Amino acid sequence: MQKSTANKYPSVKTISDEQRIGMVKEIFSTITDKYDFLNHLLSLRRDVAWRRFAIKKMRFFRTNMFLDVACGTGDLSINACLKHRHIKAVGVDFVFPMVRVGKEKVEKKGLSGQLNFMQGNALRLPFHDDAFDVTGIAFGIRNIPDRTEALREMLRVTAPGGQIMILEMTFIENRFFKLFYYIYLNYLLPLMAKVFSKNAAAYYYLADSIMNFPSPEEFAAFMRETGMSEVKIYPLTFGITCLYVGKKPE
Repeated sequence: MQKSTANKYPSVKTISDEQRIGMVKEIFSTITDKYDFLNHLLSLRRDVAWRRFAIKKMRFFRTNMFLDVACGTGDLSINACLKHRHIKAVGVDFVFPMVRVGKEKVEKKGLSGQLNFMQGNALRLPFHDDAFDVTGIAFGIRNIPDRTEALREMLRVTAPGGQIMILEMTFIENRFFKLFYYIYLNYLLPLMAKVFSKNAAAYYYLADSIMNFPSPEEFAAFMRETGMSEVKIYPLTFGITCLYVGKKPE
């Protein structure tokens, strides 16, 4: 996937699913070394608070297992294990450099017996039905073109009565903040990324993927259509990010 002469990736609205998958894999393979640093910097460390909020909502009741889909470098599952010491967790991501960094972080945190990372496909999760009390994905669902299949897989591997949690950024509708957020996403964020990242074009993709993600109400309805019940929306930081929590019917 080649970047354009403007050093930007093509908009997600103009490419096929196959092209988007290749583009996402290239992007996340090239920003791994600065991924955590830039996440914290560009969100003013709000990403830490957003994950913490999600982890507090997790309820373990049967298998005491957590699955982190599109886990990246593993911040969600690592911190879930630190908060809920009695659980075990698995992280899955299709970009191997991310998995490698996640494994290094697990070693440093002393969580090797509690948490394992592996390379895998969110559309074909290598787990039995009903295996996890909580299945989550943080800032990854917008990078998966076939969201229907991804959510169905998350639902399949979740135990009846268990939670499906999606933490994702969205383009806020608040008129007061909308213009500022647009300027931040499309101009300030890529400008800051250029200072630290060897692939600043990745952050133009970030802005594009956020602006083309469904509204919170639309996405919650989509979750219900896949078979989840009791779907709740928790807007965070003026609605920049939302936590969606659905339940697998018992």
